[in-house]
Amino acid sequence: MDKPEKSNGPVLWFITVLLTLILGIGLGYYILPNQNGKNTASKVSATVTESGGPAITLKIGENAIADIAEAAAPSVVNIDTRTSLSMPRDVFHNPQGFRNFEFFFGPGMHGMPQQPRRFESRGSGSGVIVRNDGYILTNNHVVRNASEIKVTLNDKRVFIGKVVGRDSFTDLALVKIEVQDLPVVRFGASKSLRPGDWAIAIGSPLGLDHTVTLGIVSALGRSVADLNNNVELIQTDAAINPGNSGGPLLNIHGEVIGINTAIRSDAQNIGFAIPIDSAKDVITQLLAGGSIKRPYVGVYMQELDEKLARSLGLSKGAAGVVVAQVASGSPANQAGLQQGDVIERVDGQPVKSSKEVQGLVRGHKVGETVNMLVLRNGKLVAAQIKVGDYPAEGQIETQPNGEEN
Repeated sequence: MDKPEKSNGPVLWFITVLLTLILGIGLGYYILPNQNGKNTASKVSATVTESGGPAITLKIGENAIADIAEAAAPSVVNIDTRTSLSMPRDVFHNPQGFRNFEFFFGPGMHGMPQQPRRFESRGSGSGVIVRNDGYILTNNHVVRNASEIKVTLNDKRVFIGKVVGRDSFTDLALVKIEVQDLPVVRFGASKSLRPGDWAIAIGSPLGLDHTVTLGIVSALGRSVADLNNNVELIQTDAAINPGNSGGPLLNIHGEVIGINTAIRSDAQNIGFAIPIDSAKDVITQLLAGGSIKRPYVGVYMQELDEKLARSLGLSKGAAGVVVAQVASGSPANQAGLQQGDVIERVDGQPVKSSKEVQGLVRGHKVGETVNMLVLRNGKLVAAQIKVGDYPAEGQIETQPNGEEN
């Protein structure tokens, strides 16, 4: 009579448990009950960031995003602005007969003086607290021309803010409120970001304060023409809407990696943020002096491709960057640069892209001279340009196509 085979059940059970534990350790994913009896990811380490706060590294679990948002919320503010506008009553230059129809709405007929119409525009945005004595970073376009800035903290306290520094080049501004001991955001680093990294946005879209959205970093190094292509932006699919401007984009550690600044209005979930590494430098300089001097020559450039070369009558294989427009009154204008010039060399260095020209110009300080060699009407022309300071807001000409420098 055959002996019954021994059961392998206990052995298989033991191996299964052992493999599960090993796999759990390898993934760094421990699920522990929190005080409310819900499962959440354990917090496994604490370090110190550049801003001095503790950096909590979270493992993704049921409540991880909520924990990150809850920790960051006290450092995020809502910004409401009021702007007074004045518009002449005959703004459309209508004939007198049409203007006399104005008696239905107010004075303006029978020779009475026509006072300008006054309007009040209201807007909203977001900001992050960067110093505990009331300094708040936001987008420059959030507070542009504002006659009143109202800052609402997470605890619902309201303060009147004042712009103490702005940088139209990067679209960043510093607002000061008179209060002490505020919670400060924790800065991360944007240089180590990769497409696919988690991204969390907090802000006040359409006035709905402290709205949290989740997505990923979609791409890096993006340019947006409305920002003059000055900053290589982070693209994210975390939902961003009007009112998110100036608010933080966070990584999975709850650190700020970007300042939300723009969206594509003709698309869904294509948003852009200013990398925090760029913003840190702006914050330091604005705190020191309230403004930033940036080298500027005033040319709008376009890459030279084969089709453009033919249209300009250039020989095959010509290299350089085409001057698409010269800003009126700019250093380049004063030095004689013209539309259609092809920049071949900057300070003796051959250039093939607008980025290369920008890099060489921005290597100079305001007041220094940059030397360019341009091709004009088949002849090489030397131009010495005294580098100017980037124009103040409102003095910058807009050019939707091409790079500006």
